[in-house]
Amino acid sequence: MTIPKIISAEFILSVHTPGQLPPGDRPELAFLGRSNVGKSSLINALLGRKKLVRTSSKPGCTRALNFFLINGRWYFVDLPGFGYAAVSKSLKAEWGALAMDYLTHRENLAAVVLLQDGRRLPGPEELFLWEHFRLRKLPVIPVLTKADKLKQGERARQLKNIVEALAPWGVKGEDFLWFSAVTHEGRARLWARLLEFLVGP
Repeated sequence: MTIPKIISAEFILSVHTPGQLPPGDRPELAFLGRSNVGKSSLINALLGRKKLVRTSSKPGCTRALNFFLINGRWYFVDLPGFGYAAVSKSLKAEWGALAMDYLTHRENLAAVVLLQDGRRLPGPEELFLWEHFRLRKLPVIPVLTKADKLKQGERARQLKNIVEALAPWGVKGEDFLWFSAVTHEGRARLWARLLEFLVGP
């Protein structure tokens, strides 16, 4: 599998209200997941950059929709994490409203990369999102992060349990990609899936 050459990857802007969104003239991929799922590390690993997207051991660092322009052709959009974050309930509600407005109305959003810690089962937030994406008919690329922390046997058992939890949405085991930001396992496979939505099959 060929990984595209990343000639340029630059931060463009942070969006705090829908009116601040850039023109929808390029394909966009949204990266979404629970706080501390490894979203920033995954994007950095995908792009071969160490510090493009801010990473932190403290959940809740992404407080806006952060747009990154890749090769002058595509936007990667880093969405606020959901679940635990050491911020006020009102601020978390504002993040959630902004993210859901974007996920519901953004016309040039090609697909959502939905991240989940491979050691965890889907929680109420993930189930809500799966239903939202099904109703909107928005393509989802499900990724199980922190693959380096599970042995092969553990992965098989965990994947079976995750698929069972998502049975109402028709999600299959082969839909998931395992990814490690530490070893870069899954990087080429994930890029292949992303390019299907960015440039076509």
